[in-house]
Amino acid sequence: MAGDLGTGNITRKQHEEADKPEDSTLIDMQEPVEMTFALRYLNFFTKATALSGTVSLSMSPEVPLVVEYNVEGLGYVRYYLAPKVDDA
Repeated sequence: MAGDLGTGNITRKQHEEADKPEDSTLIDMQEPVEMTFALRYLNFFTKATALSGTVSLSMSPEVPLVVEYNVEGLGYVRYYLAPKVDDA
């Protein structure tokens, strides 16, 4: 991540042996992807976290990020975010 105030990177690794299932991290990867997103919008998406015990992030090359919260008994809340385009 890079912004007006600094830069940063986030790495998530598979972690299935958590004490509670909702604390697990499951990764199903067919091919590696590297994308850059506006943190401002991702922060907006986290407001739906209270609705669900889990969140699913789906990424594919040339396709927007899909952030999905399953809401028990009601359905889901799904957000889409296009990656930043490099102007270089």
